[in-house]
Amino acid sequence: MSKVFNQTRIGILGGGQLGRMIIQSGIDFNLDISILDPDPNAPCKSLTSNFTVGKLTDYDTVYVFGSDCDLITIEIENVNVDALIRLRDEGKTVFPQPEVIRLIQNKADQKTFFKDNGLPTSEFALVTNRKDLSNYTHWFPFVNKLATEGYDGRGVQVIKNSEDLNLGFDKPGIVERFIDFETEISVIVARNSLGEIKSFPVVELSFHPVRNLVEFLYAPATISKEIETKARELAESVILKLEMVGLLAVEMFVTKSGDVLINEIAPRPHNSGHQTIEGNETSQFEQHLRAILNLPLGSTSTINPSAMVNLLGEDGYTGEALYQGLDEVLSEEGVHVHLYGKLITKPFRKMGHVTIIDKDLNKLKEKANFVKNTLKIIA
Repeated sequence: MSKVFNQTRIGILGGGQLGRMIIQSGIDFNLDISILDPDPNAPCKSLTSNFTVGKLTDYDTVYVFGSDCDLITIEIENVNVDALIRLRDEGKTVFPQPEVIRLIQNKADQKTFFKDNGLPTSEFALVTNRKDLSNYTHWFPFVNKLATEGYDGRGVQVIKNSEDLNLGFDKPGIVERFIDFETEISVIVARNSLGEIKSFPVVELSFHPVRNLVEFLYAPATISKEIETKARELAESVILKLEMVGLLAVEMFVTKSGDVLINEIAPRPHNSGHQTIEGNETSQFEQHLRAILNLPLGSTSTINPSAMVNLLGEDGYTGEALYQGLDEVLSEEGVHVHLYGKLITKPFRKMGHVTIIDKDLNKLKEKANFVKNTLKIIA
């Protein structure tokens, strides 16, 4: 019997750019997708006729929204998990599972999960406030992370010496030893209800030195076959140990000694998978839908080497967005611009991304640098 999956009413908690790209992919499957978001002008607003304005962390708001759906998923972790548990108990399908979302909402719980399950990660300790940081001066430099509320590079602070201790967070969190890494990588992996698992090829990440946001992404990563295999097997092991259904991003460090350590995970489409729209047989957004609908997972094979450049609002500009250099960038072969429908730009706000495709890796990097230096979002 054929699945009537396109008659499933899907609700997404979150209406940002990730939800927008899930909807764009879902159009190919003729899916009915509803959105809940606190911003009345969220990027998803114009792409669905079922848009609800409401707080994602409010129990009643999430419960009422989910009651009208058959399947509820997320594009952001900061949601009310208790409401999702009730919806699941009343017969709604919720992927990723509420327990997985709750675990990943808390970075301290994440790290403890890695340790308890024998998954390699950096040495860490739990702290309750800023005062506790002084117990780890022998770790200098170390990283202090908020347990909750951190996202898009926020909630992360490098503590180099005693003078930096006052920069730490006066809230519960973790401290972890600073990793002298060779490179940062990410693997997107999916799992459906039947237990089928597929991972995408490893990508290499380059971060903004101050804001801790991804600036560049290269796929495939320039790593050995041994590291590639180790990273993909590790990502698949994480989603299997979580028994999670959906899409999981696993960010990792490759150390100078060749070890692969898990940094953080995210149970949803991720910034490190945007290039899959043009670069792979199946995009991460289609794969997410396939996984939560229990459809066969798509091929993750690479079509062409690709790069991704995040389009961030320029520092010093706030107001109606203007795209300087757009014509020049669009004149380049193999350049694909994705704008997120955000009318107002702010410093370092994610306004879009650009995927660059080229079989020649040197030309690929040249084009990526050209895009970064040419396309500016001002007001």
